[in-house]
Amino acid sequence: MILFLSLLSQAVTIYTYALIVYILMSWVPSIQQSTIGVFLGRICEPYLSIFRKIIPPLGMIDISPIVAIFTLQLAMNGVAYLLLAFI
Repeated sequence: MILFLSLLSQAVTIYTYALIVYILMSWVPSIQQSTIGVFLGRICEPYLSIFRKIIPPLGMIDISPIVAIFTLQLAMNGVAYLLLAFI
């Protein structure tokens, strides 16, 4: 059980870093057209689109990625708590 929790935590951490890199890449549109940018777009955009439907941008600022990362971390902590409660 601990091994599963450790692997899940590492996967969530890697995905969080991928989200941060994808968000930072949005500041330079030419980078998003690269192979890495397209790959990150394929794995990050489905998750971010959920929050973009709910939270409209505030002028030029899109806070939905912040909420998405916060939600991902909150869900990971909740799953960890539930799994450790049954050990």
